[in-house]
Amino acid sequence: MSEGNQVAKYFRRDIGWFAGMETYNAENLLQLGTFFSPPTRVILFTEEKIIPPGCWEIKLERALFQMIHEQPGDLAPKDAEIVPLGDEHIPAMLKLTELTKPGPFFSRTIEFGNYEGIIRDGQLVAMAGHRLQPFHYTELSAVCTHPNHTGKGYAGRLLQQQLAMVHSAGRIPFLHVYPDNTSAISVYQRLGFHVRKEMVVYSLEKKAPGIASCY
Repeated sequence: MSEGNQVAKYFRRDIGWFAGMETYNAENLLQLGTFFSPPTRVILFTEEKIIPPGCWEIKLERALFQMIHEQPGDLAPKDAEIVPLGDEHIPAMLKLTELTKPGPFFSRTIEFGNYEGIIRDGQLVAMAGHRLQPFHYTELSAVCTHPNHTGKGYAGRLLQQQLAMVHSAGRIPFLHVYPDNTSAISVYQRLGFHVRKEMVVYSLEKKAPGIASCY
């Protein structure tokens, strides 16, 4: 699902805006810029603040908690109301994520895999799935609930099933959350997540030629 080279890689634009590199220095960020035309955006997760070269404009810079779930515990039994989400559900998934803003979700983000949801009266009211899978870790993402259905425990049920899926595969679940999203953090902590590290998330936009350019 990735494009780029050995210095910098990024996901197909219909899957996600995420890009990555081993070292987030100016030279590598310049090379990343050669892959795109303005006003393309990329999203980076970094361990500390960065200073991007002139061809990139910072559109977002926020602290981010990376939380991890290391102990499987008693894995939740299969929840009969949770259903797998496929291509036929993409319009509803796009509508729900546009409303709730859990993070970028595009027409083929579903290719990251294992998205599940809860459907009530024909409407997708909650969902969650997998995203990045570095080494033996699996990121849980797109955890969201329609505003008219919050407080019903849907997110917790979806996450319990996602946790069981990841742990049973011998992998370690993790996720990202903004520090001020205290309600979500409370849910994650009750499920056994703890903060592994404070990260920084960036949304960078490629500037137009004449303003600055990457070689």
